[in-house]
Amino acid sequence: MKLLQRRRAPGTVREKHFSLSLRGRSVPLVVRKNPRAKRIIVRLSGDGDGVVVTVPARTAFDEGVRAAKRNADWIIQRLDAVPPRLPFADGVAIPILGRDHTIRYRAKGRSGVHLEDGELVVTGPDALLAGRVDRWLKKRARTEITVRVAAKTARLGRPAGRITVRDTRSRWGSCSSRGNLSFCWRLVMAPEAVLDYVVAHEVGHLAVPNHGPQFWRTVATLTDDVESARLWLRRYGRALHRYG
Repeated sequence: MKLLQRRRAPGTVREKHFSLSLRGRSVPLVVRKNPRAKRIIVRLSGDGDGVVVTVPARTAFDEGVRAAKRNADWIIQRLDAVPPRLPFADGVAIPILGRDHTIRYRAKGRSGVHLEDGELVVTGPDALLAGRVDRWLKKRARTEITVRVAAKTARLGRPAGRITVRDTRSRWGSCSSRGNLSFCWRLVMAPEAVLDYVVAHEVGHLAVPNHGPQFWRTVATLTDDVESARLWLRRYGRALHRYG
């Protein structure tokens, strides 16, 4: 086992990063201290490539490492069940708002990236294809999210602050105490109802900062099917990190 780094910032959860050998396989491991944790929790990382062990604040980091080792068989089984990575390349099908579109490279034709009959058509130098698809998806995500934030904040009567779109791994969205909203761009690949729910969830926090009954009642007024969207994210959300 090799300690890779330690990151600590005031007011944030402390964590250590390790490279752990499990059954002859090198597995990235993060042991994270959370003051709200009551017990040790072992789970796969958001991208499905490694493991995150959350421990109570007073628990030693080494105890988190030992917990990962005790669950080695479970971890390997879960890692083996993660879908393979799919690059942004010609012929690869990627979901856009939940519907598969095949990436199609054309050396000539309409410039840029555009949707056409179930395909995401990309022109220009083939070496730039992956980068162009990545930028197009992020731009589309920002557009879809911004439109929904505007509509839901107007309905709620609460203004949002800055909106950022990033490749976050641990959460799909967040709302700061100043009303700034952040979202994972990969939500643009989820079904539209799922994207809508995540936006509603974070906008709901503009009115209710906790996850109590009033919060969930507020979210229910901003989107149609909360439970189905939450279930979809639990079952299939990790797969969105396997693209690109």
